[in-house]
Amino acid sequence: METDLALIAAASETRMEENEAFREFLKNSTLELDDLVAELNAGIEPLIDCTACGNCCRSLMINVSAQEADALADRLHSSVALVKEKYLEESLGGQLVINTIPCHFLADNKCTIYEHRFTECREFPHLNKTGFRQRIFGTLMHYGRCPIIYNVMEALKLRTKFVPEIKTP
Repeated sequence: METDLALIAAASETRMEENEAFREFLKNSTLELDDLVAELNAGIEPLIDCTACGNCCRSLMINVSAQEADALADRLHSSVALVKEKYLEESLGGQLVINTIPCHFLADNKCTIYEHRFTECREFPHLNKTGFRQRIFGTLMHYGRCPIIYNVMEALKLRTKFVPEIKTP
């Protein structure tokens, strides 16, 4: 089980072509990916201590719903206007996002609003959701950032018997 963020980031760089080929392989396969990914995730995720990492909180931009902004204001005993001013940014289309990376609510690799964290935080890395085939590209975008995704994808390569094409100079 690889958890060293520097090694994972380096592997992401060196395996870019391999991972692109793997994405195409998965996209075109007839395998039931949702069940397979959920099974691998169920075995790997409990072995990864997210509080020893916190990389998602240090590197992702998180969308926040209006209801979540309201709940955050209640939790912080503040007005929604002040919460938006201090913690959120609103796009021209009205979408709210956390206004800083790393997240305001990360302290010592732990979420200070964990019980009330946002849906996108709660669901990351999204490996237990259906529709994995449609999310392969997005999942691989986080391959070099998240030890859970890295290890699940590497296990998936083995389980699907994926063989990367070796390019000779």
